[in-house]
Amino acid sequence: MNDKSPNIIQTIGAYGKGLFNFIRGRVTTKEEAEDILQDVWYQLSHVTDLDEVEQMSSWLFRVARNKIIDRSRKKTVESLENFTYADEDGEYSIADILLIDDADPETEYLKDLFWQELFTALDELPKNQKQVFIWNELEDKTLQQIADMTGENLKTIISRKGYAVKHLRKRLENLYNEFLDL
Repeated sequence: MNDKSPNIIQTIGAYGKGLFNFIRGRVTTKEEAEDILQDVWYQLSHVTDLDEVEQMSSWLFRVARNKIIDRSRKKTVESLENFTYADEDGEYSIADILLIDDADPETEYLKDLFWQELFTALDELPKNQKQVFIWNELEDKTLQQIADMTGENLKTIISRKGYAVKHLRKRLENLYNEFLDL
């Protein structure tokens, strides 16, 4: 254990809960707050001399605020999972509709129609956007796995996925609205 470990442990103990609450109040999910807090601790662990940080509290909260801002500036990856609707029982996504094991002929027809339209719309995309979408949404590969597989930059993969989703949302909007009328 090196000399700064006890100071980091003490710092985490002293500021962890308050810093988490600060971050959590500014982001949408608990998981995102945990990720940002981990980034703050990671940045703290790379400070060569903790004694040089005069106001530890101010430094931690400034780093957290900067991490929150950085994250909000990043382009968000869109997913078809964002297509949701609420009924009297709660919220359902397009995936819930497509996975219904209902023998109802109308539901079966709409599911078949959706898959046909999805693949037709996918064929309209550039090959690299289509492939990223299929790997991510249909084969459950993470965007990082796709970047590693293709040797492409992660931001490039994210961008391709975003373009594909925007195209598919626009192209499948009318069909999606038909699902809502089931």
